[in-house]
Amino acid sequence: MDVQTWYLRTSKVALALAIIRSKPADKTSREYTEHLATLVSERESKWRSKVEALETEVLQLRQKLLLSTICSGLFKDGKLPSQEPLSSESTLTLMDDSGCDLSNEQRTEPLEPSLDSTESCISLPFLPLPLVKKPHTTPENPLSSHMQFLQHLLELKKFMESGTLKTDLTHLEKDSSTISDSVLQLLDGLITFYHNPRLPFSNFWTEAVGTLAQLASDCNLSNLILKKCYKKLEEFKKTLLQAILETSNINRFQVQHYICKSLVILGSCSLLRKSIVPLLLSEINSFTDDLEAINQVQATYDVTRYENIFFLLWILEQLLQIETKEHSSCIDHDDPEIKKFLQKLDGTVFQLSDAFPLFTFYLWRLGILLNSAKMEIVGSSALP
Repeated sequence: MDVQTWYLRTSKVALALAIIRSKPADKTSREYTEHLATLVSERESKWRSKVEALETEVLQLRQKLLLSTICSGLFKDGKLPSQEPLSSESTLTLMDDSGCDLSNEQRTEPLEPSLDSTESCISLPFLPLPLVKKPHTTPENPLSSHMQFLQHLLELKKFMESGTLKTDLTHLEKDSSTISDSVLQLLDGLITFYHNPRLPFSNFWTEAVGTLAQLASDCNLSNLILKKCYKKLEEFKKTLLQAILETSNINRFQVQHYICKSLVILGSCSLLRKSIVPLLLSEINSFTDDLEAINQVQATYDVTRYENIFFLLWILEQLLQIETKEHSSCIDHDDPEIKKFLQKLDGTVFQLSDAFPLFTFYLWRLGILLNSAKMEIVGSSALP
């Protein structure tokens, strides 16, 4: 017996003796042990809650500091480049609007800024930077502070990279942990929600997915966050897929519609679309194999699973249309799932078209889109 094992057994014996000796007369040893375990568990839960609250507060302070640092980089002797001095009131508004305010003030703001308002903010000297103002954090949705920080970061970065205000962004690399930690917090909240999504479906969730897609579309920011957040992003994609496939409620279609929309928004980023398309095809190929086996023996099939797969077919169609429209070449046509789908397509359509005409028609349409995208790549690569 090694020393560690001996100490562990000794500690257990000592704890058991202590419980027996201190046990009240009106309780058995087991009841008293369970009572003590409950007390310890409650204390641990309270301490854990305090630690999580402090960690959240620290992250929000780091977010505010980073945004303030970026803002200060836009000022030279109290002036914006090529502009008149900002008033002190405007400067304070700019520095205070960090996206980390924890007040319960309710605001009604548009989800997206108009181009006209952005241009007017840039041209007028006494207005703050054109940040997207989002609803402040509320107890009902504590994730909004992280989303608001990331949205403000994107807007500031876009503003700083504009023609007249090119600014050094190397300090973002030094503070990349603040950005990646904020993304991880947002992803954790999204995964928790999409594990059991319910109606009414708030626009916040699709807006949060859109923010993630914007971050991943920015080459600089995506390089900073993907190293740390890649596994969590993959988990989130699979959570969205499972939320569609594993739902069996009678009134599930409205929820699935919103989840499908979230996956399409996520796939609007070419970097994320590259991994989402094979993930969708993996599920579709697996279902097709099962359906062919069922059809051969004329067995019954799971109608709910059959209905749910059409949502994946629709998502894949939308992403392939985006790919074709953008003349993008992000999809790897040598991916095993894509090759398997295209190789089996004619045989699948021939075998299943009589029993499942709608399903095979959808497969045929997807095959056309995949082949079109492939021809676009071949054609563009052949050009001098």
